[in-house]
Amino acid sequence: MAKTKTAFFCQNCGAQSAKWVGKCPTCGEWNTYAEEVIKSEKGKSDTFSVASGTPHLITDISAGNTLRMPLPDKELTRVLGGGLVQGSLVLFGGEPGIGKSTLLLQVALAAGNLKVLYVSGEESQDQIKMRAERTGIKNPNCYILTETLMQNIFQQAELLKPHLLIVDSIQTLYTSLIDSAPGSISQVRQCTADLMRYSKSTNVPVFIIGHITKDGSIAGPKVLEHMVDTVLQFEGDTHHIYRLLRTTKNRFGSTNELGIYEMTSGGLREVSNPSEVLITAREEPVSGVAIAAITEGVRPLLIEAQALVSTAAYGTPQRSSTGFDLRRLSMLLAVLEKRCGFRLAAKDVFINIAGGIKVADPAADLALVAAILSSGEEIPLPNRVCFAGEIGLSGEIRPVNRIDQRVAEAEKMGFEQIFISRYNNKELPKRLNIKVQAVGKTEEFFTKLFG
Repeated sequence: MAKTKTAFFCQNCGAQSAKWVGKCPTCGEWNTYAEEVIKSEKGKSDTFSVASGTPHLITDISAGNTLRMPLPDKELTRVLGGGLVQGSLVLFGGEPGIGKSTLLLQVALAAGNLKVLYVSGEESQDQIKMRAERTGIKNPNCYILTETLMQNIFQQAELLKPHLLIVDSIQTLYTSLIDSAPGSISQVRQCTADLMRYSKSTNVPVFIIGHITKDGSIAGPKVLEHMVDTVLQFEGDTHHIYRLLRTTKNRFGSTNELGIYEMTSGGLREVSNPSEVLITAREEPVSGVAIAAITEGVRPLLIEAQALVSTAAYGTPQRSSTGFDLRRLSMLLAVLEKRCGFRLAAKDVFINIAGGIKVADPAADLALVAAILSSGEEIPLPNRVCFAGEIGLSGEIRPVNRIDQRVAEAEKMGFEQIFISRYNNKELPKRLNIKVQAVGKTEEFFTKLFG
């Protein structure tokens, strides 16, 4: 009888050790090592393997065009860089209940010209059928397989020969070559390696759904993200209807693209014009509301920044921010206090980005300052005015990148004025259907805005 071999793995980073250690020498976390049984067997883990070749001079290799599969989902196509590359391995992560399985099931159902194999280790066929009926999309070429053993999945894939394989989720799969529980470090790493060999050898693209940890990173070893070709992150607040699809890694395209979806009763709906749905339509101006022209990657967006400034009811003023960095808000308030003379130290300041969007673009500074001043002075801002500028510590309004795209988005949405940095004004074309207000200092900005 063969001797059972064990090893210790860090549950945080996947580092391996022959014995238990209290502190991981790789990631520095404490009490993360767990013992797992390893069963070593000679031979291949599956029937798929990449054929060995001979080395070639790089000058002799012809750079052919990468074949991409068109997807019915335009937002997902944009995020992937123009389509799904054949033979690619895509990791799809996100919080529980955010809509990962729903989105990929919609892709499988809408791709009527492709033979799709949807493998689920978390739901039964009846449950998947119920979700499919809710979307209202029918695809005669979509096959459902409820299986968790890798050898059985590859056997069915070899018989079916699908054009696209979707696995939900990688933490539920296991291989019989390793004697450890599904979801363990060794099982996740081995199953991902098997799927990678399958995709490269058969030229079939594979989607893998992955769970995330409490800090937002994808569960499992970090090597999992290094093995795959593309890492997609599905973000959003479950209390809001909008979801953001970002790319954190893409070997075949840009990582600056962003896809936006709206969660409805019939599934996820693509939002082709996010600026229109993120801005609240109001008949008359309201104080404390300003529109910011930001960019998410290379995509310009118009968002609504809301501010409420009131007298502090307690001894210590409150500072609250939803969707915006609280430390940056404190910096903006300090600039207004020091450089412009606004007495905000004894005021409660509350900031909210409408729609559940989280903003990291510094170009939103100017809109937030406008909303704070509007609420503090109780002066409503005009409806058709937006802002794009970064605030420096000396009170200057710094230029931002892609100003031409921001102005074009504001012009397309029907805005009449946009406040930008004076140093950005030279980058714009001469003829525009929107009035550009170029300002250099916060004091000048307040004078032009409120007169």
